[in-house]
Amino acid sequence: MAAGAVDVTVDAAPDAVWAKVGDFAGVGEFFPGIESFRLEGDDRIIGMFGMEIRERLVARDEATRTLVYSVVAGVPLESHTATITVEAEGDGSKVTWAYDVEPAEMAPIFGDTYKGALAAVQAAFS
Repeated sequence: MAAGAVDVTVDAAPDAVWAKVGDFAGVGEFFPGIESFRLEGDDRIIGMFGMEIRERLVARDEATRTLVYSVVAGVPLESHTATITVEAEGDGSKVTWAYDVEPAEMAPIFGDTYKGALAAVQAAFS
């Protein structure tokens, strides 16, 4: 299994940033490349890259501003877990998107994808 993390500093209060990235159903508002989106219970089904990817909400903690989810179908993976956290940093916020993925060869793809999403979050508050 490969682990990685990407982060970005955002010029906005943590609660404002959390309102955007902590909304499991709101990913379509900032994640680049999403072609379609729907919710089915605790799953979100995202159409992108010509695939339909199913992600399942694992945990969401308002107090710690933490969201955990897993890709459960649509991508050839043995396992995947991602954790998004928002914390105060100076006058703004730090958003971290950490991930564990198997096979390990997929880690760079997820890292680059999440980096793009965080750049879009940062731009949304600029």
